[in-house]
Amino acid sequence: MDDEVFSAADRLKVVGTRAIGIDNIDLESATKNGVLVGNTPGILHESCADFTMGLILSLARQVTRSNRKVIAGDWKIFDQTPYLGTDVYGKTLGLIGLGLIGTAVAKRARGFDMDILYHSRTRKPDVEDVYGLKWVPDLDGLLSASDYVSVHVPLGPETQGFIGSKEIQKMNKNAFLINTSRGGTVDPDALREALTAGEIAGAALDVTLPEPISPDDPLVHMENVIITPHIASASAATLRRMGLMAADNVISHLKGEPMPACLNPEAAG
Repeated sequence: MDDEVFSAADRLKVVGTRAIGIDNIDLESATKNGVLVGNTPGILHESCADFTMGLILSLARQVTRSNRKVIAGDWKIFDQTPYLGTDVYGKTLGLIGLGLIGTAVAKRARGFDMDILYHSRTRKPDVEDVYGLKWVPDLDGLLSASDYVSVHVPLGPETQGFIGSKEIQKMNKNAFLINTSRGGTVDPDALREALTAGEIAGAALDVTLPEPISPDDPLVHMENVIITPHIASASAATLRRMGLMAADNVISHLKGEPMPACLNPEAAG
């Protein structure tokens, strides 16, 4: 929803989105036109964290690749050598961003006895103490020290394409990149080049740029890449709660009551 939409919709008073991120909504234009925008925070982080750990495990143990082989009938009994994976237990996980989702991933990774690093603008000693995390003030340091790098930042001017060629080259050749945040945070051209050149071991993407990704994109056909259709939050219970909150935002405003989650209360005037 851009300025053209908000300028033309002179009767529009409130928008409720079933999401946390609003990169598809021009918040400045909504505010200028007196339209309140509600989102659904504090709900999807546990489901996203489950999914992120699932991607990490699938990458490590070649679950998707081996499943494709079974579907194609291209496998032999007791021939495990082609599917040798890597361990998650005892490896180093680097979290870029430590909001609700990043913290929930850390909680799960602790159960695998992973060493957990994180990079964020704000250090969080309380979370460090609970989950045994180590703060890495520079992104390059986290990238070079991690076996698995998982991106958990919102999309904005500072994070648009901020994982590019230079950053990927800082990663180890045996490391994996996981992105369940927004496709725009990772430069797709840089990722294709790095994977083709064997600069990293693989990647798992629940988000892509663009969405949907073209079936002809080389990333789709790489055996060491997992791509899912932006479904990290898509458990039945989570989507139901998000839908109810989105509806509650709209209904509350129409009834003259405070919205549970409003991103621009100043739009009310």
